[in-house]
Amino acid sequence: MEHVAALTAQLLETDRTVGARRAAPAALRAVASVASVASVDSDIAGRPHRRGTGAGAAERSALMELFQVAAWILFDAERHGTSRRLARRALALASTLPRESGSVELLVLSVLCLQEEHLGRPAESLRISSSVLAGEHPSARVAAIFHVREARARARLRQRRRALRSLAAARELLADGPSERDPSWTWWFDRSELDGHHGLALAALGDLDGAASLLYEATAARGAPAYRSLFPAELASVLARAGAWRETDTLLSSLVGSVPDIGSVRALNALARTARTIEGGPRVPRALRDASGHLGETLRKEGAR
Repeated sequence: MEHVAALTAQLLETDRTVGARRAAPAALRAVASVASVASVDSDIAGRPHRRGTGAGAAERSALMELFQVAAWILFDAERHGTSRRLARRALALASTLPRESGSVELLVLSVLCLQEEHLGRPAESLRISSSVLAGEHPSARVAAIFHVREARARARLRQRRRALRSLAAARELLADGPSERDPSWTWWFDRSELDGHHGLALAALGDLDGAASLLYEATAARGAPAYRSLFPAELASVLARAGAWRETDTLLSSLVGSVPDIGSVRALNALARTARTIEGGPRVPRALRDASGHLGETLRKEGAR
């Protein structure tokens, strides 16, 4: 299984540095390359297994992690059908592993929560996040992640008070710092990640000023993984929705040249949404309208929708 682990590590590095748009083809190749090995899990979803170490546990764990990483990459590449199928395979494998090995199961569920909300199914996202939080005492950072997922879903459902309460809980848990119980995969959940999702929740609730303030904070962090190009793209969308044309123009001017290098397809699509908002907006300065038209052409060349 060293080969599978090496594939997973390569995918993680590619996704971190250049993003899902470039990593997605490699993720699909990696999954295809382990097809014969993965036959061990072909019947797992169809019959019950007891958790345990047993023969093949290391192989199943390695495959689970590969499928999880590929599912995440394909989610950020907006290839949702394949992403969900791989997530289900990862969860099926996780159900056969010792619980201490199965913390990756929670990572899969956290991505599924995000995906359901992204696709306009916040009730399903809320069902998943609430079930995890009501479960077997997740670590502080894992709980914080699922409080954020819960908040994003509640914001989409217009449950303002509950969404803000979930965000406050997440911020309090994150402020406590890391603990020995936190899985290694929680490394990416930091203040900037929380600020970004807090801002997106406020945007869904209609608090555009509050959303912009937090998204500005989230975009200020240096050395962020490639997927966080989503936050400046969403900030542009929020500014355009607010009719803050000068600020929108300034931000888009700084982003348009980097569009070919943006690795998150979600970010590209957020910028395309911004361009449409500007196109239909009232009293948009001519310079911004022209810049938005140029942005739209660039995004279409890059496959945004």
